[in-house]
Amino acid sequence: METKNNTGAIFKNDKKTSETHPDYKGKVNVNGKDMEVALWLKESKTGIKYFSTTFQEPYVKPVHTEIPLMPDDSDDDLPF
Repeated sequence: METKNNTGAIFKNDKKTSETHPDYKGKVNVNGKDMEVALWLKESKTGIKYFSTTFQEPYVKPVHTEIPLMPDDSDDDLPF
């Protein structure tokens, strides 16, 4: 889903298995920069409900590059 500038979408986290996992997750675009957002539904000591929020850059899976193997030079004329 493409996110337009200064917009976003947040959905209930149906994969939450721990209290530390966010209640809601989504993606937003702020000033042309894509961000992931996580929200936790909290309650203050006085009973007021609110959202606690974090923003972070989207996760990018590391790209593993293979190291090329050296050619087998066993029939080389070098003495070592």
